[in-house]
Amino acid sequence: MTLDTLSPSPATEASTATGFTSEDHSTSIGERLQAETTAVRLKIHWPGVRKTLSQDQTRQAAGTFDADIKSVSASKKLLDTRHPAFRAATAVRKQAADYWKNHTLPYVEPGMRLIRRSDVAAFDVHMTSVQRELAEAVEQLERHYDEMIDQARERLGDLFDPSDYAAELHEQFGIEWDYPSNEPPEYLLRVSPQLYYSECARVQTRFDEAVRLAEQAFADELSQMVSHLAERLSGEADGSPKVFRDSALTNLREFFDRFQHLNIRSDEGLDRLVDDARQIISGVAPQDLRDRTELRQKVASQLTRVEASLDGWMTDRPRRSILRRSR
Repeated sequence: MTLDTLSPSPATEASTATGFTSEDHSTSIGERLQAETTAVRLKIHWPGVRKTLSQDQTRQAAGTFDADIKSVSASKKLLDTRHPAFRAATAVRKQAADYWKNHTLPYVEPGMRLIRRSDVAAFDVHMTSVQRELAEAVEQLERHYDEMIDQARERLGDLFDPSDYAAELHEQFGIEWDYPSNEPPEYLLRVSPQLYYSECARVQTRFDEAVRLAEQAFADELSQMVSHLAERLSGEADGSPKVFRDSALTNLREFFDRFQHLNIRSDEGLDRLVDDARQIISGVAPQDLRDRTELRQKVASQLTRVEASLDGWMTDRPRRSILRRSR
């Protein structure tokens, strides 16, 4: 990581904003987002567990069903991904991907997201820990590797090919992350000031789009959670209230925490809807909703209203976005 990567862009170095909750009317929301974040990219290396059959093997499979080979595709499963050792490694991979996603905002570049500059150090520490966890999980997996290959040999029969399996399993797994610059290169200013400032404008447009992506991501996630919980609370199965898991509430509360931490304060309507949903379940325990029918119905009704308001917000959003950019 270089200081250049984390330094404010030329378009935003005059900004004095110190967090997403600050308001600076002299800069746009996109400029504020650019000043307060940097890009972070996560790369996960993982072995393929399926392999496409050869043309001869596919032809044989097609012949079994008297099918045209051009209409048939077939693959073989190399390893049993349900094996406890493999599932342990997969759990670490999911942990890495979830942490990356839950602590960042979407960006227009595929494979890149935006992280608050103040969160970079903690992100590094956590991902380093996850990296070690994966190494330990792969070490355990290697102890069962020969056994898993023997099982594959029995399952695959004539389809088994020892060359499908790497000699060194640990080389197939890995977690990496970096902080690529999403700013125009400084040398452009010396080579062609006009091109440099054109690139600055292009980058700013991308951050304006990132604001829209962040709003949409928050709204979509809240809508799904509110809809799910409202349906669980208001619906019936065989004449009895539907069963809902505690996670339906805890996931919502975790969303509120993430929204508060990552929110770019770009839309008062969205902020208000999130706060409304937060207030509805404030102080409500899962068992309260199971034991108290009136509370269950009240919360379900209020969440349904929030869901309807979110639908209206998303429908009206393009117009509001145009108005914001025109100011």
